[in-house]
Amino acid sequence: MGEYSRFIDWDKMDSTIQDQDAKELTSTEFQDLKQLARQGYWAKNHSLRAKVYHKLINDIPCRTVTPDAHVYRDIVVKIAGKRNSSSLPLPEFVDNSLVPTYCLNAEGIGAVRKIISCIASQFPDISFCPALPSVVALLLHYSRDEAECFEKVCRILACNDPSKHFIDQTFLAFESSCMTFGDLVNKYCQAAHKLMVAVSKDVLEVYSDWQRWLFGELPLVYVARVFDVFLVEGYKVLYRVALALLKFFHKVRVGQTMESDNVQQDIRAFVRDIAKSVSPEKLLEKAFAIRLFSRKEIQLLQMANEKALQQKGITVKQKRQNVHLAVHAENFKSEIVDVKKMRDIWSWIPERFALCQPLLLFTTSEHGCSLSRFYSHCEGHEPTLLLIKTTAQEVCGAYLSTDWNERKRGGSKLSFFGTGECFVFRLVPEVERYEWVIIRHPELAMTGPEQGNNSSHVSDPPSATSLPSDPSDRLSPFLSARHFNLPSKAASMFMAGGMECIIIGGGDGQALYIDADLNHGRTGHCNTFNNQPLCSESFQIAIIEVWGFKDTMSN
Repeated sequence: MGEYSRFIDWDKMDSTIQDQDAKELTSTEFQDLKQLARQGYWAKNHSLRAKVYHKLINDIPCRTVTPDAHVYRDIVVKIAGKRNSSSLPLPEFVDNSLVPTYCLNAEGIGAVRKIISCIASQFPDISFCPALPSVVALLLHYSRDEAECFEKVCRILACNDPSKHFIDQTFLAFESSCMTFGDLVNKYCQAAHKLMVAVSKDVLEVYSDWQRWLFGELPLVYVARVFDVFLVEGYKVLYRVALALLKFFHKVRVGQTMESDNVQQDIRAFVRDIAKSVSPEKLLEKAFAIRLFSRKEIQLLQMANEKALQQKGITVKQKRQNVHLAVHAENFKSEIVDVKKMRDIWSWIPERFALCQPLLLFTTSEHGCSLSRFYSHCEGHEPTLLLIKTTAQEVCGAYLSTDWNERKRGGSKLSFFGTGECFVFRLVPEVERYEWVIIRHPELAMTGPEQGNNSSHVSDPPSATSLPSDPSDRLSPFLSARHFNLPSKAASMFMAGGMECIIIGGGDGQALYIDADLNHGRTGHCNTFNNQPLCSESFQIAIIEVWGFKDTMSN
């Protein structure tokens, strides 16, 4: 196997990886590389893959001063000394991560620790990077010596292109990526998400494992295929593959008894043994079949989650209970839902608000059936959660992203407002979450004239024909209009309020109407929810509750 075999135990290596095919890269254009990477063009040729990695990593734009192979040779003796490499302590920023050995021999296993220690000395700004051991171990398979591997990893870490992102290097970036992954699961893997909510005590803790699935549990032949595409296409590929892993886990395990009482451990075991059920080709095929958000939309979602963490002072790893909220049974009391159902609802909301606890703002049993009091108690709070229980014991509700104070922008006229983060749900007789009209792409929205305010009169809601028919052409439901410079007609018209009634829904959605006396309601029917009504077409209200979101980090 020549110059790239020093650190490899070939008895462990996939026997199909041979260098007998004299392949060479025929093109270095992005679109060609993208197709070749996805097809596994260099996956069966060890030397070619090593050369391609060298080419792709060498082309990464980096800081002016980026440590290279010469630096490694200068510092390794001082840092590692003559100690046994396997006894070298790892830096704190790897957070006790797995150090996968993959198909490394004894020399390679020791080299991983030496390289990580040298990287720590050259990157004092890295504070949290649990993926690093896996990346070092992987690249060592495709490096001629330790110094070359060190240089490759340093170039990945030192990338200074703002449009590219490879490895999280701070707890803030890592934690917000976990929140973003949770949002994506909520959107694209709803069946798997429903299973996670049912079998785990803290679903967000399960999703915080997503990078470990890729950089720790996946066997070498799989993680190398992922890394092929990752170097060409960037961070979004990791989300795709992690979503595909969760989809396959759900498909294999649905209806089966979990192997343990810890779904986190079950998923790890499934990923480790993935070769029993899914080939690398099938995994990537599933990953790229997901009609995921654009890179820009994911970046905006990541930024929103980072901002939420920063506002709550969560920027470094805390030596305490997980920062995410499991609605506390001792502090929660509702006449409509129990703690279990509230936790189900909490699992649907955008991750950045799952950092908060529910705070009761209004209830008809205490504040009476007054629409003006409803508004006075809810104004100034964003977002809010509306719960309704009918006299027929049906329970439904809505997550409302926008302050009810926005209704005043329409003056005396009833007007719609709201954003694409809003959704409605039904809890009784069956649990179901429904997504509605979603914000359109910014580039499409900006083609229209700028509007003077952020509301749209009821007489001019967005029509069904004006919305993209393909859900992939709609923007993330987890982003609010304020993240973009959007004209009003591009925003989701979801909420409306006046002194005569409240309307939840609009456009192509089924609308929920609540009369001014807060005693009677009705629903408008359409095909948006597969002909499943939110509740009875006409109903009498037993009780209404509105919940706000209390910052768990505030005093």
